Amino acid sequence: MTNPTRDPQQPDPIVWKGRAAVSNRESRFNRMQHEADPAAVEIDPNEPAGAPATEVRIEIARSIISTNRSPDLPFDQSINPYRGCEHGCVYCYARPSHTYLGLSAGLDFETKIFAKTNAAELLRKELSRTDAPRSMIALGANTDPYQPTERQLQITRSLLEVLREFEHPIGITTKSSLVTRDIDILAPMAAKGLVKVFISVGTLNADIARTMEPRANSPARRIQAIAQLAAAGIPAGVIVAPIVPALTDQDLERVLEAAATAGARYASYVVLRLPLEVADLFTEWLETHHPMRARHVMSLIRQMRAGKNNDSTFGIRMRGSGPIADLIERRFKIACKRLGLNADRVEQRLQAAAEATAAKAEAAKATVALAEAAGAQMNLF
Repeated sequence: MTNPTRDPQQPDPIVWKGRAAVSNRESRFNRMQHEADPAAVEIDPNEPAGAPATEVRIEIARSIISTNRSPDLPFDQSINPYRGCEHGCVYCYARPSHTYLGLSAGLDFETKIFAKTNAAELLRKELSRTDAPRSMIALGANTDPYQPTERQLQITRSLLEVLREFEHPIGITTKSSLVTRDIDILAPMAAKGLVKVFISVGTLNADIARTMEPRANSPARRIQAIAQLAAAGIPAGVIVAPIVPALTDQDLERVLEAAATAGARYASYVVLRLPLEVADLFTEWLETHHPMRARHVMSLIRQMRAGKNNDSTFGIRMRGSGPIADLIERRFKIACKRLGLNADRVEQRLQAAAEATAAKAEAAKATVALAEAAGAQMNLF
């Protein structure tokens, strides 16, 4: 189909099999920007050259645990064994982090991967400190800890071995069924209440997933991973992310139902976020793969982001705002209640509320008792 939004003077974007980004603009921090001149080279700009290969670079990290104070995140510590991610999800909010390395948030992010091979050694040192915090550590907060290169490098597995040794609580988020490889470590940790695993599934439409997150497992395989984890006694959940209006939002209930049937106990969701370079990358992807929907999708996104491509306000950035965002939230809550998802969390909240009420009642009784005792004391005089 003809793309009504594309500049006809520009060459068609190049789509490589297994890659989501269709451009590779330089880092915004580079002093000089380079742009190829099609007239100066002996190639047709509309004919793809060889697909860019994945390059894994070794990084000797100086520290491994990152901290944050974000009020809308359920963790304050995280570990990212890798920079960049070969899954290549076009919407990934971590893409702009590659620009700090002088690289592109586009193809560079999904083809130039940095592996922190000394991660386990650093983690052991940090957890050995007497003042090391015991709060949950999130694996996969920025880039996927089970991306393809993990199969060979096993950095994430080595981290899990250290975390098991120290009996430190962890939460894992991934799009990969490779997490089931480590059931032998995760199951004993789960028996001690030390681990939860969340599998991210934004859509059950394999065709959309294939171009939007080209090197991640298929949605069906991710649902199977939830079943394997649950069967092993590992608390598993699903994150419906990202929800893209007019493209994947119709799958919300189907994803939740498939996950619940597989044994998921928890669920959450995130509406599409488009920070910095991600806005242009996602728009290019839309105009390339869904040209007739592009304008409508972007319009709906802006309606959830106060008229902008992105709103980074805490408490709003994950959920959006406005009527469309409110409807998505209602649909999510209704589906979760029907499917029994997050029942543990509801029970915990009810229990906490009951305990708080009981504590207030006891405090009130104590106050009355003190007042009565004081009155009796005064009667002696």
